[in-house]
Amino acid sequence: MRTRSLIIAAAVALPCVAAGQQTAKRPMDFLDVQLLRSAGALAVSPDGRSVLYALAVPDWKEARSTTDIWLVSTDRGVASARQLTFTKDKSEGSPAWSSDGSFFVFSSNRDAPADASGQNQLYVMRPDGGESRRITDAKDGVSTFEFTRDGRWLVYGAGKAEDRQLWLLPVAGIDSVPAVQLTKHAAPIGTWALSDDGKRVFFLAPDSVDKDDRERRDKKFTATVRNQPVPPSSLWTIDVATKQEKRLTNDATFSASSFSVSRDGRWAGVRGIKNDRYARNITEEGINGDLWLVNVMTGQAERLTTNIDIGEGNLSFAPDGRTMAFTAPNDFKYFRDQRVFLRGIENAGSQWREIGDSYDGDVTIAWWSEDSKTIYFNDGVRATNQLMSVDVATGKVNQVTNEKASLSVTRDDRSKRLLITYADPKTPPSHYTVAALTDVSDRSKWLRLTDPNPQVAALALGDAEEITWKSKDGKMVGGVLVKPVGYKAGQRYPLIVAIHGGPAGADVLGFNGGYGAQIYAGDGYAVLMPNYRGSTNYGEQHRIDIVGDYFKKGYEDIMTGVDHLIAQGIVDGSKMGALGWSAGGHWSNWILVSTDRFKSISSGAGTTNWISMFAQSDVQRNRQEYLGGKLPYDDFEPYWKQSPIRYIKNAKTPTMIHVVDGDPRVPRPQSEELHMALKKLGVPTEFFVYPGNTHGIPDPRNRLLKSVAEKAWMDKWILGKGDFRWRDVLKTLEDRATSVSTMQ
Repeated sequence: MRTRSLIIAAAVALPCVAAGQQTAKRPMDFLDVQLLRSAGALAVSPDGRSVLYALAVPDWKEARSTTDIWLVSTDRGVASARQLTFTKDKSEGSPAWSSDGSFFVFSSNRDAPADASGQNQLYVMRPDGGESRRITDAKDGVSTFEFTRDGRWLVYGAGKAEDRQLWLLPVAGIDSVPAVQLTKHAAPIGTWALSDDGKRVFFLAPDSVDKDDRERRDKKFTATVRNQPVPPSSLWTIDVATKQEKRLTNDATFSASSFSVSRDGRWAGVRGIKNDRYARNITEEGINGDLWLVNVMTGQAERLTTNIDIGEGNLSFAPDGRTMAFTAPNDFKYFRDQRVFLRGIENAGSQWREIGDSYDGDVTIAWWSEDSKTIYFNDGVRATNQLMSVDVATGKVNQVTNEKASLSVTRDDRSKRLLITYADPKTPPSHYTVAALTDVSDRSKWLRLTDPNPQVAALALGDAEEITWKSKDGKMVGGVLVKPVGYKAGQRYPLIVAIHGGPAGADVLGFNGGYGAQIYAGDGYAVLMPNYRGSTNYGEQHRIDIVGDYFKKGYEDIMTGVDHLIAQGIVDGSKMGALGWSAGGHWSNWILVSTDRFKSISSGAGTTNWISMFAQSDVQRNRQEYLGGKLPYDDFEPYWKQSPIRYIKNAKTPTMIHVVDGDPRVPRPQSEELHMALKKLGVPTEFFVYPGNTHGIPDPRNRLLKSVAEKAWMDKWILGKGDFRWRDVLKTLEDRATSVSTMQ
C-alpha cells in the first residue's frame, strides 16, 4: 500500500508549538473519526446557571469509550468548563441535579468488578469539587434514577432487567440513610416516571412472568425464538408515601408500550400495541400503536384512536392542563408526513383538530410554550436541520432558526433554558445555550458550552455546500457537495457518490457526513451526497415519489447530480465511485446493474432480492408500501422487477460488499446472493462480513477497517493505486494507534 489511502499517519493531538509559529494542517483520516470525543447527557442546574455533561473519550487501545463528568457555567461558557471526575478505565455518566442545586448524583461502574463492568452504582458529589461518595449498593446495579420535584426523594431502579424494582433514598440523608424498596411488584418494572408533585411513580410492568423461559435460559437452552410470545404490559402507579399500587390499564388485547403524564398528575396517556406476537417487532411498534387517555384517580380509560395501520406518537399534555396532542401521519394515512392533532382533555369523543397542514414537512412536538399557544419542534429543511414552531390556534408553521448547519434545540423543563446542539461542515457536534427563545434565531447571542474536539482545528478540511440540479423529469433535486482540500476552480477531480440510508433520511451540512467525506476530500476527491427521491427534508412528494417504483427516480436523481458536476467542470467523469449503507447499499446495487460509468462500487448492507428479503428482514410493512402495496405472496412481480439480482448480468463494475453477520434489517443472505452472482459472472469482488447482530458495525476497530478497506478499493479501481494488503493495514494502524495511546 504505497499511498496515503491506507497510511494513517500523524498524531491526533494538537502539536505543541511555540507562540507565533505556524503548523501546516494535515488532512483528516479515518482514525481521526474514531477518536472524536462526544459530549452528552446535559443537565441544567435548577437556577439555570450551570450545566453538567458527560464527555465520552475513545480509548483506541481497548476499543471502547470512557466518560467523565464536566461542569460548565452558562454565564462564561466553554472557557469555564471543568472536569469533576477522573477515572481512566471506568465511566461516569447521567448526572442529575438535586432540586436545590447544592449537589448532584451520577452513575458509575468505578467500583464494579472487571467481570461486571456494566453494573453501575450511584454517587453523590458537590459541584464545587471534592470527593464523590457512593450512595447505593444494589446487587445487580442501578439503571435509571430521578429526583422528585419536591426535593424529598431520589428514586432509582435496581436489579437485572428480569427482576428490576424501584427504590427510594431520602435526600435529607442521601449518603447516610439506607435505601428503602418502593415496589415489590410481582413482575419486573419497565419504563417509569415521576409525577410532578413527587407523590406518585408511574411504571410499566408485564402482566405475568414466564418462569419456564427464564429457567431454560439459565440451564443453557439458549435457542432464540423469532417473535417469541411475551406477556402484555400494563400501566401502574404507586403512592410514594403509602406504597400502595394501582393498575391503570386492563385491556388484554393490547400491551402498553409507552406513556406520558400530565403536569397535574390527573391524566396519563398510554400508547398500546396489539397483543400479537407477530406485530410486536421493535421496528413494527411504530406502525400498529393506538392511544388511550386514562383518568388516574378513577382508572377510567377512553380509547382515542383506532388507526391500527399507523403509529401515533405519545400523548403530549399542554401546560394549561386543558389540551392534549399527539403526532400521526397526515389524515391518518400510512406513509404521509407527520401532523399534530389536538383536542380538549375532557371533551370525550370530540373530533381531533389537525394543525400544520400547510407545511410541507413533518410537524411534531418537542415542547409547548408556557401559555400553551405554540408548539416547538425540530425538522429538516433541505440540507439543514432547523428549529420550527407551529401556532396552536392557526396551525401556521414558522421557521425559527436559519443556519447553514445541522442543529437541534431542546428546552430544560425546570430552568426553561434552551440547549442547542450544533454542527456544520467544519464544526463537530457542540452545544450552545441561550436563556430566552427570542435569542435562538440570533447566532451572536449563543453561548458555547462544549468543544469536545479542539484538535479538528489542526485538520485541513474541504469546503462543503448545498447544491441543486434538475433531474430527468424536471424536478429540482438537492444534496451536499464536499470539495477536495485545496480545490482549484477549473481542475477536474475524481468523484465519490456517497448515498445515505433510510431512504427516508437526508444528508445535511453537518460534520464529515457521507461515510467519511472529509477523508476522501483530503485525498483529492470530490464527494457528492445526493438527497435523491425518497429522502426527507424536501417535502412529502419528494419522499414518496419512489413508492411503487423504488429505484427509478432516485437513480435518475443521482445520475443527473453526477452529470451536473461534470458539466460544472468539477468532476472527471472517467474517475468515479459510488458507495452506501442500507438504503445507500440498495442504490449502490441498482447502480451496479444499471450503468458501467463508475469504476468502483462499495455496497454496505444492501438488498439484492426483495422477494427473499421480505421474509428475512425484521421490517415488512414499509417495504410492502415502497414496492407497490401488495404482499409478495399475492404478486411476486413488483418485488422481482425491482430486485437488482434480476439484472445482475448487466454488472461490470468491481464491487466490494460489506455486511454484519447477524444484521436483522438487511440480513447477510442478501449480500451472499450478490457476492455469489458476481463471482460466477467474473466481476471483481470482495466480501467483508463483520461480527455482530446489529444493522451497523458495532465495534470501532471493524468500523475503522471497513472505512480503510473501502477507500483502498476506491483508490485501486478509480486511481490505479495498487492492491489492498492486510500487512500494510495492520502496520499503519498499529503505528498510528501507538502514537495516539502515548498522547491520551
